[in-house]
Amino acid sequence: MTESGRPLTGFRVGVTAARKVEEQRTLLERRGAEVSWAPALSMDPNQVDDVQLRAATAEVLSRPIDMFLATTGIGMTTWFAAAESWGMAEELVAVIGRAEILARGPKSVGALRRRGLRELWAPESECFEDILQHLRGRELSGMRIIVQEHGQSLSMVAHALRRRGADVTVVTVYRVAGADDPEPLFKMIDLIADRQLDAVTFTSAPAVAALMDATGPTGRRDDVITAFQADVVASCVGPVTAAAFELWGVPTVFPDRSRLAAMVNQLETELPSRRDGLSLKLADGQLLLLHGEDVLVDGVEVRLSPAPAAVLQTLVANPGTVISRRALLAMLPSGTAGSEHAVEMAVARLRAALGTRSVQTVVKRGYRLAVAPSGW
Repeated sequence: MTESGRPLTGFRVGVTAARKVEEQRTLLERRGAEVSWAPALSMDPNQVDDVQLRAATAEVLSRPIDMFLATTGIGMTTWFAAAESWGMAEELVAVIGRAEILARGPKSVGALRRRGLRELWAPESECFEDILQHLRGRELSGMRIIVQEHGQSLSMVAHALRRRGADVTVVTVYRVAGADDPEPLFKMIDLIADRQLDAVTFTSAPAVAALMDATGPTGRRDDVITAFQADVVASCVGPVTAAAFELWGVPTVFPDRSRLAAMVNQLETELPSRRDGLSLKLADGQLLLLHGEDVLVDGVEVRLSPAPAAVLQTLVANPGTVISRRALLAMLPSGTAGSEHAVEMAVARLRAALGTRSVQTVVKRGYRLAVAPSGW
């Protein structure tokens, strides 16, 4: 806690949200943060093509469906409202209700239940990939599956289901539009690249994609990635948003609950700990302390070469969270062999320094730092 009693005093946080920005700004400024705002998306980002959506709805209603995949709350709410205006809502609800319903997360579950529809299953992670994992091993041949698409294309998902013999229809409820004026986003990119921000918040995967796309025309993509990897915290509202950064090898932090207040609360401890030094209790009982480039285990300094040190810095950014090999590879210093074997060697050296139980392997996904449960 700072002398002023506000934990984020002295920190500068970038906000990329287009919606609920005043709420987020207030939460941050009450904690003492200086806020820089640049919307990554349009103020009215969810563009609905009424003609296209009505035609897609008619196609859905043309014959029975076996399985329905709901991905977003706003998508389902918007679709039902549009169907009501066309006099199709009652029939749409009835058709979906006779199908096996899978929902990506609590918001889509809520939108369904408001219409009297009950999901059969929803992943705790809110990741669409986990829905596909849930379906792995199921016989899908000949099944008619409807996928409610969110703002970004799910055509690859549809293709994967079709390869397994399913008859798949993707319903595009809306498309996400970029910021109307990109100049503020360009300025934020400069602030990130020049490391003039301590953290940047993201509340949707499309916002991450929009910012990274905008780094191309500015010529500062590598600078932005390096800044996120070293000094600027990429703060995401949840795992779905964080997953959009995996492609770029950017480590992220996100709270256990995908809520705006939880994200801001996490920054209260994340930013001061990075400035003052980070202390973690490992699962084997050892106390790990990081301060700058210094690493201490139970008070004893541990010397790490650049590659395992880079892996450790990435893992501690999300203690207990799985980091993919691709993301870890992107964090290795230049000159390191560019293969996943280099990651495996760096992890092996890190385990030799910290203890074999310090870093856990998660098969086919990556590695995570084994930390003690909260409260220890």
